[in-house]
Formats: sequence, C-alpha cells, structure tokens
Amino acid sequence: MNKVILIGRLTKDPELRYTQSGLPVAGFTLAVNRQFANKQGEREADFINIVVWQKLAETCANHLGKGRLVAVDGRLQIRSYEDNQGIRRTIAEVIANDVRFLDSKQKESQGITPRGSSAAESDSFGSEISFNEEEIPF
Repeated sequence: MNKVILIGRLTKDPELRYTQSGLPVAGFTLAVNRQFANKQGEREADFINIVVWQKLAETCANHLGKGRLVAVDGRLQIRSYEDNQGIRRTIAEVIANDVRFLDSKQKESQGITPRGSSAAESDSFGSEISFNEEEIPF
C-alpha cells in the first residue's frame, strides 16, 4: 500500500502547466509541521513537493495560494531526472488524489471567519483536547 495524508500550508502559489497533450498539471510545496520540537524548543517543518493532475490541478491553481492550509491525500512517488548540468537527480513527491481546502481564501486575506462557523470552530485544529483518563474504556 502506498498512501500519504498530509496537512500543511503552501509555501508559494501553485504553478500550473500543460503537457504536450494538453493535460493540466500543477505543482506546489507544502510545509508540514513536525510533531516534536528541536533542541531550541522550536517546531521544524518538512517541505514536501505535491503534484496534482487534470481538473484538480486547475482547481488548485485557481483557488489556492501561498499560506493556504490544505489536506492532501495521495501516493509517494520517487523519480529520477537529469538536470541542466547532466547530473542525475532523484526526487520524492506526492501525487495528489484529493486536495481539501481547510481555510477560506476570504478568511486568509481579510481575517474573516468562514460563513456558518464560529471563530472557536475554525481555530480548533491543533488545540488540546481535555478528557478524564478514568473514563477511557481500556
């Protein structure tokens, strides 16, 4: 099984291109925070290349931008290519099957909470969950 699920923020706007046969393909880099802190107490991030094809590529290019929070579901692909200097390079990237927009463009640009949700609901991702350990059934 080859399945990858990531949540992170775009480091720049998606780059939309078309193959010679006319298929749309978009690429962007996703900054994904690690769950642990380094020696200085700071959380580091991994920067993961994402590739999106066909209609989803055009949708991402039209609606996503730098800083947007997204969830990506896809598969890991390792490929090799030859760079301009003739050096063989290997790259890991995620081929996206699904991209979910987790915040709104309006909220991102104007600081407005999306319609139908409260500020508490929209900012709850990553917050602590309180529970009583004695209530856990195992």
